[in-house]
Amino acid sequence: MKQLSLAINILLTAAVVVLFYLHFAGNRGNLTEAEKHTSNYWVKDSCGDNIPVVAYVELDSLNNNVSFIKVRKKELEAEQKSIAQEYENAYRSLTAEKDEFLKKGNAITQQEAEAFQAKLGQKQQEIENNRQVKGQRLAEKGAKIMEDMQTRVRAFMKEYNKTKNYSYILATGTGLDYLFFKDSTLNITNDVIKGLNQQMKETVKQ
Repeated sequence: MKQLSLAINILLTAAVVVLFYLHFAGNRGNLTEAEKHTSNYWVKDSCGDNIPVVAYVELDSLNNNVSFIKVRKKELEAEQKSIAQEYENAYRSLTAEKDEFLKKGNAITQQEAEAFQAKLGQKQQEIENNRQVKGQRLAEKGAKIMEDMQTRVRAFMKEYNKTKNYSYILATGTGLDYLFFKDSTLNITNDVIKGLNQQMKETVKQ
């Protein structure tokens, strides 16, 4: 179950990794008031050309503060917990059945022992198969949730960037922090969290 838990966390993190390299090229032309702040992040290269604007998003903050990500994460964790509990209860019942059989002591014949052992082994295999099937279903559900999150985030980022016109939006977070230096003025995480949560509210209303 630890491996399953790790897989779920990876899926949920991967759901927003789509932000890692979204490339938005646009004609900046005359900037509006809402866009003027981004012009500060353009620099000139040796040829006098503009180098594209870059911003970044903190994935850990998105996972912890975007409502639909938190809801889906709790949903998967609850189902994972249910599978684990069912698995433990099944084995506890199997152990109790074994202990009850052994109470017969010397009265148990070899034929009875072999039959019981075969029955016990079959039940154990059924328990393992059941956990495997449900674990696979949970993984598939997690993959669908990941796909849904990617769709939501991608759609939001494209809409968000219509007024920002960033050329690159990078992602930073636990296990994904490849930025050796981060200028906090380029951090758009709060904007993204606010926008995604608002998008979620509007979707629910509809």
